[in-house]
Amino acid sequence: MERPTPSNFEPAPDDLTRREFLSAMLTTSVLAGVAGAELWAAGAENGIPYRRLGRSGERVSVIGLGGWHLGIQSDEQETVRIIRTALDSGINFLDNCWDYNDGASEIRMGKALRDGYRQKAFLMTKIDGQTKKAAAVQLDESLRRLQTDHIDLLQFHEVIRMNDPERIFAPAGGMEAVLEAKKAGKVRFIGFTGHKNPNMHLKMLETAAARQFHFDAVQMPLNAMDAHYESFEKKVLPVLVKNEIGVLGMKPMGAGLLLKSNTVSPVECLRYAMSLPTSVVITGCESLANLEQALDLARNFKPLSTAESAALLAKTEQAAREGKYEGYKTTNNFDGTIHNPQWLG
Repeated sequence: MERPTPSNFEPAPDDLTRREFLSAMLTTSVLAGVAGAELWAAGAENGIPYRRLGRSGERVSVIGLGGWHLGIQSDEQETVRIIRTALDSGINFLDNCWDYNDGASEIRMGKALRDGYRQKAFLMTKIDGQTKKAAAVQLDESLRRLQTDHIDLLQFHEVIRMNDPERIFAPAGGMEAVLEAKKAGKVRFIGFTGHKNPNMHLKMLETAAARQFHFDAVQMPLNAMDAHYESFEKKVLPVLVKNEIGVLGMKPMGAGLLLKSNTVSPVECLRYAMSLPTSVVITGCESLANLEQALDLARNFKPLSTAESAALLAKTEQAAREGKYEGYKTTNNFDGTIHNPQWLG
């Protein structure tokens, strides 16, 4: 049964024939070149291309620094060096989350943002709380850990259940706390994330549209395998572009799983995601060497051509079937709030 949608909200069809699928792939590839180079373009800093964050008026670096990986680096001072080197080199988008590594990721980032570095960053973090009380508590904890008085972009983390949108938007739900925080100056922009199924993203967008609420940004997996299985690129990306919502691409390498397929390289993964109409592609950098690779790719970035995109998708098609290398879609291994339901409130 097809769900009704507001008239200004047009998700992509659920089912595509093989020919229609390949045609859609190529159409998106063409759109990607235009969107990456022109539609979202917003200059550069230190050679790093910048893009618009939807209709927010903000400029963000095409590459963003993933927060989870920063918490697993054994040397805290190395983490600080990675963050500060990224900011000094032109990357301004920082990703984090209240639950990453039991708060260690935010604590380390907060230390890195001392000494004037906070002013260089567009700081994003996420909360799990879906009730007003839980959301407010988690936001305040994140502010303390990050040593800042405001978050540039706060996102509801892990929208991975079909009832999550209604819970968040319900009376005394998490959105009430976030809107109050925005009014108080603690939050500038609002978004949400998820990695499970594109239909859950569409449900969240529909729920917001029904309440005349416009998200500033949405985060989702965008990579060369997603295009073949339960695709956020096919179902959600066109909706975000149409409605001028900032696109945050995550898991360009599928949390490293795509590389285990031996079909794509790290550079191909990043280049594919950056060639889509994304505002920023968030990548994990556990070392300065990882960061330098990302910086080099960004500075020399050229969108994939239609032929290059088609060739890369052809290489990944067989391996991508049934989501074998996208465990965040097909298992609960990546679902923090499934394993810790108390975080939801």
